[in-house]
Amino acid sequence: MANENNQQQQQIKIEVPKEEMQGRYSNMAMIAHSASDFFIDMILRAPNMPQALVQSRIIMAPQHAKELLLALQENVRRYESTFGEIKLNRPAGGNNSGIMDFPIPKGQA
Repeated sequence: MANENNQQQQQIKIEVPKEEMQGRYSNMAMIAHSASDFFIDMILRAPNMPQALVQSRIIMAPQHAKELLLALQENVRRYESTFGEIKLNRPAGGNNSGIMDFPIPKGQA
């Protein structure tokens, strides 16, 4: 009986509005936190531009931030077991400043 209740609670219908179907591209993220919330800004930074634009801001409780971390770790593990190791262009761990500046490849004309 308890197992049936868990299965019913886990079946959530999720709808993505049409205007959100394309998604937003991000090549930079800033993460900050207070005692009660985590703030994740997903940013688009263009080469040779002095400003970057926040594409999306996600605010979540610390417990949800940790659940997201665990879900990302598991999905990266699954990805790498299928497609191989994801190579980083910098030492693992980053700079711990709360800014994830994903390297932008240099374009050529």
